[in-house]
Formats: sequence, C-alpha cells, structure tokens
Amino acid sequence: MLKFRALLVLVFCAVGVSAQAADLKVQQVTDGIYALVGPHEQRNATNFANNATFGVVVTDEGVLLVDPGGSYLGAAQIDAAIKTITDKPVKIVINSGGQDHRWLGNGYFKAKGAHIIASADAVKDHKARLNDYFFMLTNLMGKEALKGTDAVYADETFDKELDLNFGGHRFEIRHVGSAHTLGDSFIWMPDTGVMFTGDIVYVERMLGTGPAGNTANWIDVFETMADYNPKFIVPGHGPVTDVRRATLETYDYLVYLRTMIGRIIENGGPIAEAVAIDQSPFKHLEVFDEISKRNAQAVFMQMEFE
Repeated sequence: MLKFRALLVLVFCAVGVSAQAADLKVQQVTDGIYALVGPHEQRNATNFANNATFGVVVTDEGVLLVDPGGSYLGAAQIDAAIKTITDKPVKIVINSGGQDHRWLGNGYFKAKGAHIIASADAVKDHKARLNDYFFMLTNLMGKEALKGTDAVYADETFDKELDLNFGGHRFEIRHVGSAHTLGDSFIWMPDTGVMFTGDIVYVERMLGTGPAGNTANWIDVFETMADYNPKFIVPGHGPVTDVRRATLETYDYLVYLRTMIGRIIENGGPIAEAVAIDQSPFKHLEVFDEISKRNAQAVFMQMEFE
C-alpha cells in the first residue's frame, strides 16, 4: 500500500479575517511533489472555499501549483501550507478547471509574480459563471471571507494541449473535453508517474454532476486519463490515490447513474423515478445524503436531451 507522510497544517488568517482557517492536510506524493487536501464540507467562512485538493511541485526553479484556491484568503491559506514544505516562491499556477477553487485565488499569486495557465474553455467558463460564483460564495461565506477576491484570468491559454518544461520536470497539460466542468484538464508528469486530475476524479467524497454539461463525455475523459496508467493520482477532491480507487469512486459511479437513469428514460419514466434510484452502493462516500438525489436529477435532465 502506498505510504505517504501526512502533516496537519493549522493556518490562521493574517489578512483581516479572525476565524480560524480550515485544515489543509499536506501529503507527500513522491520526492518534491505534494497534495494539499482540503475538507469535504460545503464552502464556508473558515475554509475560504478550499474544500478541494491542490497540487504542489517543488523544483530548483520554484514551485508549480495546481489550482490556487477558491478566494484570495484561500490562496493565502494555500501559500501558508506551501511554506511548511519549502521557502521557494510559487512561479507557475495551473487552473485545472472551471470551479471556483480552481481559479479564484489567481489574484493572490499573480500579485506575487506567478504565471497562470488554463485551457481556453476553462477561461470561458470562468467568465460565463463569474456572477454566479460571487453570488454563491457571498451567500455561503459572507463578504469578509471574500475580501481581496477578484476575477483574475489566466496569462496563457491553450486549446487542447500544452507541454511545459519547468524545474527539470515535463508537465503535459491536456484538455480532452468537458468533465465536471467544460474546461477541465489533467496534468501528467511522465518522469514521476504523477497525474493531477482536478475535478475529473473524486475520491472519498461523492462527486457532483451539477456543472457537468455531458456526463458521457466525463466518462470518456476519465478513460483517456486512466490510459496513462499513472502511479499516483492527485484528485480534485480527496487524498492521493490510484487508478483502481479513482475508478471505483468516480468512473463506476458515473456509469451506474447513466445506466440506471438511461433505463428509466427508455421506458418513458418521470424524473421522480430517476431521483429515487437506489444509490446505496455508493453510500460510503462522504456528502452522499446531501448530493446523491441532486446528482440523479441533474443526470436525468442531461440525458433526456441526448
């Protein structure tokens, strides 16, 4: 079994918010590569929308960060966690997708000189849903927890793929289609066997199908990612994992939903029947009670127009 060092980082806000910041667990993946694992709870004023997992690669040239957190204060929390690992600055930030915690911390790292990269489709999604992000986060977190948060978009975009050499590593960034959001990308490090998947992969907690425009395409994207046969996966939510567990808790769930709901649609059944499908094989996943029925509803609404 993969063993990795876990350090519990308690970060107290030093930029105007008095509440204690949520815990970020620092997991070492392999030499110089780490995951910062946030809580599974809903976004709130103490986790600063950092209810996700973020990637850190430490090199002689500085740090490459996969996803900067869901707010300015969330980015500051991530920076504080990085400082428990290294004193090197963040030089490159990759936005792996469209969700708030994949990009709304950009401004914090941009002000410190970081270069920000995202797929063109992710940036389109950022711009299209900007008002929705701030409306949601203000309701969930309050204005104080959003202090300093501005819409700062990527400096560099790409359509489908971008290869980057930085700090002695090669990073192959691939956007092969929509998954959880329209602009999701995975980041492959061939010399280490590490794959950063963003929201293409969820483990330990149940994924959300709400933003996904096409869950069939999400399945295809997962298969493309898994074909790389990564040794280590840093997922979008949950701890460092492998292909087997990622398949069980993300891929198999998506296939199960689409199979069960597809049968209902073929038989002319109503959405209420879809919402009531038995999802108990996945009841062990955190936030199951909060999100499972909404997932079924969203997938029914997507599939009835396919």
